[in-house]
Amino acid sequence: MTRLGESVARATELLSQDLSSDKTVEQLLEETGSRRSIDLTDLSPTEQAELIASRTVEILPGVAELAKRIEERRGAGQGLAIKLGIDPTAADVHLGHVVPMIILSRFQRMGHDVTLLIGDFTAKIGDPSGRTAERPPLTDEDIARNLAGYQDQVRPFFDFEKVGFRQNSEWLAPYTFPELLGLLSQVPVSQLLQREDFRNRLAAGSGLTMSELLYPIAQALDSVALECDVELGGADQLLNLQMGRKLMELRGQRPQLVVTMPLIEGTDGTGAKMSKSKGNYVALSATADDVFGKIMSIPDRLMKPYLEAWTEWTDAEIAAATTRVEERSLHPMDLKKVLAGEVVAALYGVEKAMAARAGFVAQFSKKSFTDVETLPVVDAGEHGAESIATVLSKVLEFQPSASAARRVAKQNGLRLVIETEGGQESVVLPEAQAVRPLAEVVAETLESAGVTAGSGTVYLKAGRKIAQVGGV
Repeated sequence: MTRLGESVARATELLSQDLSSDKTVEQLLEETGSRRSIDLTDLSPTEQAELIASRTVEILPGVAELAKRIEERRGAGQGLAIKLGIDPTAADVHLGHVVPMIILSRFQRMGHDVTLLIGDFTAKIGDPSGRTAERPPLTDEDIARNLAGYQDQVRPFFDFEKVGFRQNSEWLAPYTFPELLGLLSQVPVSQLLQREDFRNRLAAGSGLTMSELLYPIAQALDSVALECDVELGGADQLLNLQMGRKLMELRGQRPQLVVTMPLIEGTDGTGAKMSKSKGNYVALSATADDVFGKIMSIPDRLMKPYLEAWTEWTDAEIAAATTRVEERSLHPMDLKKVLAGEVVAALYGVEKAMAARAGFVAQFSKKSFTDVETLPVVDAGEHGAESIATVLSKVLEFQPSASAARRVAKQNGLRLVIETEGGQESVVLPEAQAVRPLAEVVAETLESAGVTAGSGTVYLKAGRKIAQVGGV
């Protein structure tokens, strides 16, 4: 049995036990966390390819081709040449950025050669469309500072000591205009215009600059220069990655394989991609308690994709845990606490993760609110069709406005507290829930918690203010 197989066997046994137990969860975090550094060279080429494929959107031309190339390189005593381009335009990093680094770590631990390509040449140009100030031209000092900040924050997920760094200014800066014209004469404009965002902008009558069209060419030239076997990128970069295959073929090289990764949905559950501009992200620089609390605020449906994105759990382990939730033998909150612990443990270690877990439980498992005699009551029958933000502002007058109520939710201050004979459970409501009807949110939360309507008392909590929800 491989080292990974042995770890899976131990974790599978833990996953079948009581995941509300601190002792069990601590053992599980220790076991699964150790996989972030486990040697994967004992996996067969097929097993390696399948392990990579399990966390990607697509592998082109196919998983079998990836396994075949791994086997060929292994036979020659070599590893694959893996490339990931890094955008050095900002130093702040969130959990969405670590998805490709986790995949790269797997490649690295399988014995392959990883190169991080720093787009310094393109970064010095800024936004090619000229339509935003979010990507201003950068100096060499800016790039070096941003790269250092990036490495510091991502380091828990990736070993930067075993990676090569290259800058695309090495080959793009000396590229001559005749060379560029000769290359462009072999690239159909129709291929460049296949990008959906380009087509949408043209259909809407918006402009498209030549520099934007040339960016995929520049990225493809990076693959030519590095003679890549594999290039990683987000699912939205598929056409750019395929351009690398075309240019390599034109240069007489064996085309690289393309590995695309999922775009991670933000914590608010609206379906929008995780981003700083939308405020639906988890910063890698946040404290252990803040990271734990932010993960606990996500809708239940995000647990599975988040487990896939940020943990070293196998598909079988994730299926086992989520099936237990569906069968009601595992409470969703208990699984969410494990997920939050996994993320915190990756960033700060298991000890800090367990401390954050204990802090969360202590903060949101207070004494019964039935002991408080003067709580206001909002009737779900009378006001259930109104949004929670409206109820908080106009009905209960807890907040000066609906927008203020939404800000409370954005700061993880909006909760539904459910009290039953078995105890108290606090469910953090993301901002997206604040604009939904009170009755719908209460009904869904009760169902998710496995509580039958009428068998418990529900409270709506905004910051330190709390009201009982009647009629449920």
